[in-house]
Amino acid sequence: MTSTLRSDAHVIGLVGLAHGVSHFYHLILAALFVWLKPAFDLSYAELGLLMTVFFIISGVGQALAGFVVDRFGARAVLFAGMLLLGISALALAQAHSYTGLMLGAMLAGTGNSVFHPADYTILNQRVSPGRVAYGFSMHGISGNIGWALAPLFMTFMATHYDWRVALMSASVLPLWVLLVLFLNRHAIRPEPLKSRAAPAKGGLPAEGTLSFLRLPAVWMCFAFFFITAIALGGIQSFASVALVKLYGMSLALATSAYTAYMLASAVGMAAGGVLGARSTHPDRNVAIAFSAAALLAVLLGMSLVPAWGAVVLMGAIGLTSGVAGPSRDLMIRAAAPPNATGRVYGVVYSGLDSGLAVGPLLFGALMDGDQPALVFVFIGVFQALAIVTAVGVGGKARAVALQKA
Repeated sequence: MTSTLRSDAHVIGLVGLAHGVSHFYHLILAALFVWLKPAFDLSYAELGLLMTVFFIISGVGQALAGFVVDRFGARAVLFAGMLLLGISALALAQAHSYTGLMLGAMLAGTGNSVFHPADYTILNQRVSPGRVAYGFSMHGISGNIGWALAPLFMTFMATHYDWRVALMSASVLPLWVLLVLFLNRHAIRPEPLKSRAAPAKGGLPAEGTLSFLRLPAVWMCFAFFFITAIALGGIQSFASVALVKLYGMSLALATSAYTAYMLASAVGMAAGGVLGARSTHPDRNVAIAFSAAALLAVLLGMSLVPAWGAVVLMGAIGLTSGVAGPSRDLMIRAAAPPNATGRVYGVVYSGLDSGLAVGPLLFGALMDGDQPALVFVFIGVFQALAIVTAVGVGGKARAVALQKA
């Protein structure tokens, strides 16, 4: 193992560990809906609003965090976000009203806001260009592992103890990872401010801090994330309860189906990393993958298969969606000017949080209307709509490349 490969793997592992915690915290509330609903006498729409507030705060904060990352460095921002996540879980565990839950969700959203601009800035600065696609792949995989583990851990703790103990236990995770990151802080050190202040050839001048906002590809990437995140918000927040109603399966089996989705998505991302590293048209990879995912989601909503078949379909949707992940991140990398990595990733990934804010409200309303089948149909529709934006981003990137040639 060469020194460069070892250092790249070290950085990717640390960033992936942090990203996994971020995604774990996306679902610490959604995994407890079954307990929070009777404990606070809430509707599905009110539960969905908790997720919406989390992601609104995260989305706004993420766009702002990108500027902070570019100004002060990704490492310090990452440390602050990790600390806030741990504090938010402790606050949620002490909540005795819906207002308390809302305040805890806002605090968690603030902590979550830093991860994408900080993570991707570290990966772009510290991982060699030839391996950055694999870094993006592992980044996505770690996030999906966090999504997969959260329902299992939170459900287990709430079932065997109670939901407050589950949240208090969850608070330990980011504090432990923060210690790991601090002990390995040299590996994820930011580039010196002096070198980052001097614009590279073709980059943004110092006075052009907001120049990247004029790039159409940036906003197409934002739209892509917004649309796909609406679908993802439905899967995260209400796929399990929708499967229980639609297929008559147990909550444990429905949770397993969601876990199958996330684990299969991680496998898809691993394959997508190899595909992305070898492909010159990442937008086409995304279009093909989401076409398959959309068709499978609609099929799941038609309830033509037995309960075990629904678990298989959930896994297949995750697999096809996961393949698109690394190619999606490569599209954004191509759209980012040299001196605006944190800002571009912050704005673009705020589309993810914006979509995750809208999704729970939409799909919560469908569940309150007793329409579990439409949950999966609409998931498929939004995945299909995302194809248009992916193709648009690819077309813009190729047009810019031809102008430079």
